[in-house]
Amino acid sequence: MRTHESQITIIDMKFATKVIHAGIEPDPSSGAIMTPIFQTSTYVQKSPGEHNGYEYARTQNPTRDALQTNLAALENGDYGICFSSGMAATDAVMKLLKSGDEIVSTNDLYGGTYRLINKVFGQFGLKGHFVAMTDLSNVEAKINANTRLLWIETPTNPMLNIIDIQAACDLAKKHGILTCVDNTFASPYLQTPLDFGADLVLHSATKYLGGHSDVVHGAVVTRNKELADKLYFIQNAAGAVPGPQDCFLILRGIKTLHLRVQRSCDNARIIAEYLRQHPKVNRVFYPGFEDHPGHEIAKRQMRDFGGMVSFTLKEDTLEAGSKVMSNTHFFSLAESLGGVESLIGHPPTMTHASIPRPERLAVGMTDSLIRLSVGVEDADDLVADLEKAFGDF
Repeated sequence: MRTHESQITIIDMKFATKVIHAGIEPDPSSGAIMTPIFQTSTYVQKSPGEHNGYEYARTQNPTRDALQTNLAALENGDYGICFSSGMAATDAVMKLLKSGDEIVSTNDLYGGTYRLINKVFGQFGLKGHFVAMTDLSNVEAKINANTRLLWIETPTNPMLNIIDIQAACDLAKKHGILTCVDNTFASPYLQTPLDFGADLVLHSATKYLGGHSDVVHGAVVTRNKELADKLYFIQNAAGAVPGPQDCFLILRGIKTLHLRVQRSCDNARIIAEYLRQHPKVNRVFYPGFEDHPGHEIAKRQMRDFGGMVSFTLKEDTLEAGSKVMSNTHFFSLAESLGGVESLIGHPPTMTHASIPRPERLAVGMTDSLIRLSVGVEDADDLVADLEKAFGDF
């Protein structure tokens, strides 16, 4: 929790200052400017119950505390709760619910979230509804007396649809429902959902927050103390906590978040325009296009349009997509996103394979759909890389 003095300091900071300074203080024992890695499992007590605020490392760790404070500041929240992965963070949010509760989410979301709701928590009596959330009348049609949570993902993964966070949160408040926004694709540099009324904001910090493809991590941020206390309890009781080395790596990555994400946005704009003009490309999904259905909403709730671009081929087959994906050099064929390096992937067989094919096709996730995480390399090299890949089939 932030003190009154630190609240004033953090509120006054601009984003580029927050990423470097919010929650970060030189180590008092040595003056080290970087937060130390407190690689310990337990802490010595002066007498039973008398300690310096730390008892056992599953419950508290100074490196994790610094990161939790920093993340809360970046999302304009008050409480940050860190987990061992983005899915562990998602799991913790689901544990706020009970058997018989229902969730409404988009029909175009990360496959792992879909799998967790349906295959894991479905066994314990939770029920998920997945609808075209860009039209909130679809959401309202699914809300009933058992609905407890709206799970919002925007931009969506992998079709890059845009959901109106403010309108969705207003609808949830009208019905007394919690809202959680998965902000992984945007990062807090591009949008801060708590400012639009969200109760919780979630990250796979593995992605843009870490930014270097070298750590797996998750986080939830809120302004609501009651929710924070429940999540801290779940964090400690269930034990899916990140190690101090992982927290250090996320803190390190965050310091360049604004620089990396802006460069990715700039590069993605160039890549999207290139793809749109390519004769072998059928459709390009990118909210920065003025004719994108969610463009105006994205302009209103985001600071730029992100580093993600998806597209389909005119030869709409897995074979055609495989030829492109197997012949790039700078775009590495791999799962994940948000690192400094560019990645290329095939959602139907990789990140979204857990979603049944008919459901994938219903949202436009055809066999040739390719998703790009555009990195911070030189844009000319990235364009040339794709041009070579297209030339090989």
